[in-house]
Amino acid sequence: MSTRALRPLSAVVASSVALLLAGCGGGDSEDSGASSNAAPASTPSKPIGQTKGPNGETAVPLTELKLTEDEVAKLKAGNHTAAFSWHQSSTFVSAVTRGAEDEFGRLGIDVVATANANFEAGKQRSDIESILARKPDALVGLPVDPVAAASAFKQVADQDVQVALLSNVPEGFKAGRDYTSVVTDDLVQMGQQAADALAAAMDRKGKLAYFFHDAEYYVTNQRDQAFLKTIETNYPDIEVVAKQGIADPAQAESQASGVITRNPDLAGAYATFSQPVGEGVLSALRSNSSDAKLVSLDLDEPLALDMAKDGNTAALVADLAYDLGKALADSAAYGILGKDAPPFVVAPAVTVTRANLVDGYRESLQDKPSSDVAEALG
Repeated sequence: MSTRALRPLSAVVASSVALLLAGCGGGDSEDSGASSNAAPASTPSKPIGQTKGPNGETAVPLTELKLTEDEVAKLKAGNHTAAFSWHQSSTFVSAVTRGAEDEFGRLGIDVVATANANFEAGKQRSDIESILARKPDALVGLPVDPVAAASAFKQVADQDVQVALLSNVPEGFKAGRDYTSVVTDDLVQMGQQAADALAAAMDRKGKLAYFFHDAEYYVTNQRDQAFLKTIETNYPDIEVVAKQGIADPAQAESQASGVITRNPDLAGAYATFSQPVGEGVLSALRSNSSDAKLVSLDLDEPLALDMAKDGNTAALVADLAYDLGKALADSAAYGILGKDAPPFVVAPAVTVTRANLVDGYRESLQDKPSSDVAEALG
């Protein structure tokens, strides 16, 4: 998945998480840029749990969202419309949007508005008011803050507009009443794969710094906790010497720099999400001339470029962003049809290293790598 306004554990902050990865990938698998310096292939560790929804829902794979030919024909005949209300602009959001737009196009549903709140709850309220003036049949979006955005999204639901949510659920919302589905990554899988990838890059030993998201937010909380539990359960020779919460992503570099200064012999670092926390940790590693290997969540252009250049970044764990968009569109279509949708839908994770960077971009984002990344891969 980038930043969102969320509630920190210690205080309310006005900025927070940006979920997924950035980038662009292209070329065939034989040109994927493998090198002798690529992170070692990670072996899956012992399972440590299962992803649950915000209200304890059982996760359903996005492949369970299916529409019959008759249902597609009915949607095409209905002249329906949809709109997007996003928390931010990013490579991840662009990939999700493309997936949703393509699926809406297949279903004959026109997209009439797209808004970006820039992490501001007030702007998202204003965006939604403007969107409602267009009278869409469905709204796909990610609430900037589960509390601050609740009233705005409630207004949408109360007007019988079908709401499909990406990752974040407004406070008090109930599936089937206020929204069709919440669609997100397999959170535990992402955290576990990040731990396995970093352990492999560290040769399963050494000192590790753990930079987690210091906010009450079930997406990042589950991912972070799955990472830490995997390390502590499966890798006894890795010592977590620092656990630093990041409440304000803008402070990630300065907070990481302090940790690295106190622990100059780090072998690895975990960053809760790539943009901007992972970027901040990477900057701190560079400024402190640290060789520690970095693993983060979400495909992000600066970290992907660093990985392509054989820098600190050993791996990025991403979900299938384009497919998330398609699933969101299908969930909204369920609502339009009056068909019950599974309340909690997840996409699988993919571990991206230098060796599969091009294929990782294609799989996650359905896109090509930037020219800078492609050039660095050679």
